[in-house]
Amino acid sequence: MDGYSISGNNHHSALSSGAALNGAPHPKSRDSSPIEASRLEAALEAARARLLSLQHPEGFWCGELEGSPILQSEYILLLYYVGERRSERMSRLAASLRNVQRSEGGWASYPGGPADVSTSVKAYFVLKLLGDSPDEPHMVRAREEILKLGGIAATNSFTRIYLSIFGQWDWARCPAVPPEVILLPERFPLNIYTMSSWSRSIVVPLSIIWAFRPVCDVPPEAGIGELTGRGEARRTARKARWGKGTFWGRIFRLVDHGLKAVEKLRLTPLRSKALEEAENWILERLAHSDGLGAIFPPIINSIIAFRCLGYPPEHPRLQALLHELEKLEVDEGGEMKIQPCFSPVWDTANAMTALLDAGLPPDDAAMQRAARWLLDKEVRRPGDWKRWYFADRPGGWFFEFANEHYPDADDTAEVLCVLSRVRFDDPADEARRKAAISRGLGWQLACQNRDGGWPAFDKDCDDEYLTFVPFADHNAMIDPSCCDITGRTLHALRELGFDRDAVSIRHAVAYLAATREDDGTWYGRWGCNYIYGTWLALRGLRAAGIDLAGERFRNAAAWFEGKQNDDGGWGESPESYDLPGRKGLGPSTASQTAWALMALMDLEATQSPALKAGLDYLLRTQNPDGEWHEEAWTGTGFPRVFYLKYHMYALYFPLMALAHCRRWLADDDHNEAARKCIPAAATAVGSDHCQGP
Repeated sequence: MDGYSISGNNHHSALSSGAALNGAPHPKSRDSSPIEASRLEAALEAARARLLSLQHPEGFWCGELEGSPILQSEYILLLYYVGERRSERMSRLAASLRNVQRSEGGWASYPGGPADVSTSVKAYFVLKLLGDSPDEPHMVRAREEILKLGGIAATNSFTRIYLSIFGQWDWARCPAVPPEVILLPERFPLNIYTMSSWSRSIVVPLSIIWAFRPVCDVPPEAGIGELTGRGEARRTARKARWGKGTFWGRIFRLVDHGLKAVEKLRLTPLRSKALEEAENWILERLAHSDGLGAIFPPIINSIIAFRCLGYPPEHPRLQALLHELEKLEVDEGGEMKIQPCFSPVWDTANAMTALLDAGLPPDDAAMQRAARWLLDKEVRRPGDWKRWYFADRPGGWFFEFANEHYPDADDTAEVLCVLSRVRFDDPADEARRKAAISRGLGWQLACQNRDGGWPAFDKDCDDEYLTFVPFADHNAMIDPSCCDITGRTLHALRELGFDRDAVSIRHAVAYLAATREDDGTWYGRWGCNYIYGTWLALRGLRAAGIDLAGERFRNAAAWFEGKQNDDGGWGESPESYDLPGRKGLGPSTASQTAWALMALMDLEATQSPALKAGLDYLLRTQNPDGEWHEEAWTGTGFPRVFYLKYHMYALYFPLMALAHCRRWLADDDHNEAARKCIPAAATAVGSDHCQGP
């Protein structure tokens, strides 16, 4: 087990009286008084009531999912492309862009982050397209910062393709994305199924666009030739884009030149067949899905691709895709934003976990309603995954309202875990629940990677050479194992009764042992960043029976204690993905404080003053309505490229942490006052969550 020992005792250790509750205050805590159980209970009940009030009548939860301002820019460009000109909707989208512009002039991928050149160029272009004068102060500042960053030449390939559609960049200078790639056999080293699922769904429609090279005319005064960049910044951008100095970077650059030469000579005898295959590929995946991949970028690309193929504007498929985008709009009065997708399965599973942790009975009407909704979302049709997985039948869950071709391991693990805890009154529903768990478990086990970890979507999609493909600079070409998903899956398997000596569990434990960093932390792929990854890795290891109280994990507890902010909370900015020296640093947030608290409890660091200080932070910062206010973004789409703010993270994760803290207090044999204030039912329901049997 790579040095990790299995512990036969897998319950939380008792907290000795006075050491953490009544001892010396943590130097970073504003409040040195002991935590009163009645205060904790009131906060927990307020959060629980608030979360229950947000449940949709159909049974699900779905909070707003906020993404980079690049989404507003791309939406404006699409609306312009399909014929909408200077509408009220476009004006409100533009107002949102102006509102999030950095004082220095550019636009960031997340609040408080550095200017991102691709985001900034698109924002500048759409504002100019909608009539903002280049002489206005905000446009002057934007232009100056963009040029400092290298101008258009420094943007990523997808941005330059978008600009080419609108005549602002030469198509010949864009990387080749030939549609013939869809004809390459699966045994070929580079084909659409060696790419990650999200890249695949972006690239297939993009290849149709590249084949036609459409140009949408814009007024000459809206052009952005002034952003061409200059000197060293352009050379640096070019070098980074082509991966110079690397073997695969040079190889793919030669391939790109060759493809463009063939294209120029019109030596493309398979072009018609390739376009037909690409079109059929998209159409097949539009069935049982809210747009291709049920996510913004592929939907945008599909609309443009269909127009290139001759679909008239009024065609039902085009109108249906436009309607899917309209559903993602967020009306904010004078402003409008657009979400990258919806997150109902994810929000529902996590909300249910929090409520069950907080003492809601497993057969509560709200839980049964939510569980039925989740059962309706189970994947029952084969998708792209069937090419690699050895599952004998479909199963699992996706992220959005409808996306049957693309279940993912993260959602599936959390749904399996929560379905294992709920109970139905109706025997038919109970039978359905058990059957869905069986199918989902089979699917989840089948997608474990050869290294022992779990990916998001695609099994063993980890060929690093693919990251040097010229159009792969969105940092999402592959889908390797993730420490956070692996930890979540380990926990789910143990909740489902898997023996800790099962091969799948032992391999996963070995993977986490191999990916643990020297300071005791783990990288977080889908949440910011090491706080998230470390919490989930520890939760999985604890569930697998690893003794986290031992010497080997003391540095993890020390790391959390050392990263605690003066206000008692924890925070980590997406900046840590670019600057590892910033790991664990950032303004305190409720969600990240919750992750840190749960990690410390899994580490059995119940003597640590940091635990009490963190709990005090959550109690002190809770709003009267039961939620917490959270400005910072704590979700990750693509590290170093695209980040997210899940608006419900600031409710269900703190609720989970409060519930765990309540059990921590209740388990203290010496704290009679705490036990008297906590109803027995509160600890009887789901009290073994996040623990082995």
